[in-house]
Amino acid sequence: MASAPTSTNSSLTGSFSPEVFAAHLERVKHLPAWWLARKRAAYERFASLPMPKRTNEGWRFSNLAGLTLDGFKLERTVATVLSAPPLSNITAASLTFVNNTLAVRTATAADLASQHGIVFDNLQSALLEHGALIKSHLLAQPSRLGSDKFAALHEAFLEDGAFVYVPKGIEASLPVSVFHHASGPGSAVFPHTLVIADDRAKITVADFFRSKKAGDAHFACGGNDLYVGHGAQVTYVAMQDWSRESLSFQFNATVAKRDAKVLSLNLHAGARQARHESFSQLQAPGAHSEMLALTVAQGAQEFDQRTLQIHQAPNTSSNLLYKNALLDQAKTIFSGLIVVDPDAQKTDAYQSNRNLMLSDEAEANSLPGLEIQANDVRCTHGATSARIDAEQEFYLEARGIKPAQAQELLVFGFFEEVLGKIENEQLHDQLTAIIREKFKA
Repeated sequence: MASAPTSTNSSLTGSFSPEVFAAHLERVKHLPAWWLARKRAAYERFASLPMPKRTNEGWRFSNLAGLTLDGFKLERTVATVLSAPPLSNITAASLTFVNNTLAVRTATAADLASQHGIVFDNLQSALLEHGALIKSHLLAQPSRLGSDKFAALHEAFLEDGAFVYVPKGIEASLPVSVFHHASGPGSAVFPHTLVIADDRAKITVADFFRSKKAGDAHFACGGNDLYVGHGAQVTYVAMQDWSRESLSFQFNATVAKRDAKVLSLNLHAGARQARHESFSQLQAPGAHSEMLALTVAQGAQEFDQRTLQIHQAPNTSSNLLYKNALLDQAKTIFSGLIVVDPDAQKTDAYQSNRNLMLSDEAEANSLPGLEIQANDVRCTHGATSARIDAEQEFYLEARGIKPAQAQELLVFGFFEEVLGKIENEQLHDQLTAIIREKFKA
C-alpha cells in the first residue's frame, strides 16, 4: 500500500489530512513510481507551508478569511446523466471529467492518432503510455506568484486530467475540448490540462469549469501547462463558471520556444472567491505570448489575478490585456509583472488592466509592474478604472432599453477588443453565452 506523510498540522491542511492523502495514493498506486514520489513530496510541501498572511505582498488586497480548507471532500460519486456539453458537436474530440474521474469521451485516442498522430487522452492513461514525455512537462514550472501552498495541494491530489500532444508539422483543423465538472455539496476537484505542441504544430484547446448544481459549494484547485515548440501555435481558451459558493484556484504556466505563438484567454464568471495565476516564459527569439482575460464580477465575488511575463531571449514579445466589469459589491485584484532578463534585448512587452465600474460600491485594485534588466527594449504597462459613460447609458435607456440590458450591451462593447481575438466562431459564441448568463442572474 502507498504511504503518506504522517506529521502535519491540521490547521494547515483542513480537510486534506494525511489519512485523506493516503487514501488518494491508494487509488492511484498503479501510476508510475516517479509520479507517486512527486505527489508525496508535494504533500509534504503543502502540509509544511503556512497559510497566506496579510504581510505577504503576493496576497495584498486579498480576502484571506475566505481561504478555508475545511468542509471539503474528495467525492467519488460520478453522475450517470450528464447534459450535452457545449461545442461537443464541433470539436474534434472531447473529454468530460466529473469529480476528478473521466466520465465521457467523444472520440478515442486511437481515432485521433490514426488521422493526425495527435494524442488526446486522460492523464492517467497518458502517464502509463507516454510517461517520459509527461515527466519533463507536467508541472515543470514552479509556482512563482504566491500560491505555493495551493499549487502543492494541486500536485498532491491531482488524480486525472487531459493530455494533448500534437506532433511536428501537424495542424488540427478543429479544437479539442475538456469539461471539468464538480458534483455534490463540498466536493473538491483538481482539474489539469497538459498541452504539448511540437515544432510547427497548431491546435486550439478549450477548457470548461462548471458546477453541476448552482447552489453547491466546491473547492476547485486546477492548473494547466502549455508547451509550445519552435514555430508552433496554440490557442487556449478557459471558461470558469463554478457555482457562486465555490472557492477556486487556477495555475497557468506557458513556455514558448523560437517563433512560437501562444494565445491564452481566460473567462472568469463563477466562484465566491477565485484566484488565477498565469506565468508565461518566452525562451527563444521570435516567441510571442498573448495573455487575455475577461471577468464579470457580481454580488460579493472576489477575483484575484496575478501574472508574470518573463522574457528570457532577445526579440520576444508579449501582450497582456485583462478586462474586468464590476457590479454590486464585487472586488477584483490585478497584480502583474513584466521581467526582462539581461540578454533579452529588443523585447516588446505590453501589459494593461482595464476596469469598468458599474457600481459605486465595487472595488478594483491594480498593481502593474516592470523589472527590466536590458537597455534596448520597449515595455509599457498601465491600469485604468472608469464608470460607464453616462451619456451612452442615457442614450440606450431613452430608446426603451432597460438599465440591466443597457449595462450588458456596454459591457460587451468593452469586452469586444478581447472577444474579437477568438477566431473560432463557436468558441466566441460560447464565451458570449456565459457572459450573458451573468446578467440574467
